[in-house]
Amino acid sequence: MRELGIFLFFAGLLAILAPYLLPANFRFPLLDWIYNWGPTVAWAIKGGITALGLILWLSFKNRN
Repeated sequence: MRELGIFLFFAGLLAILAPYLLPANFRFPLLDWIYNWGPTVAWAIKGGITALGLILWLSFKNRN
């Protein structure tokens, strides 16, 4: 679960930071579906994925 949390956290961070770091006309095909419901829901999905990843990462941090 720790590895899944790390993956979700960094995938969420990448989704949040990509519009600011990449050219304006670049689009991630896998992330286009979240913009169908508008920017507010897209931010909620990206933030939720990042938060879930952080929770999983930290909750399983000290377990082997």
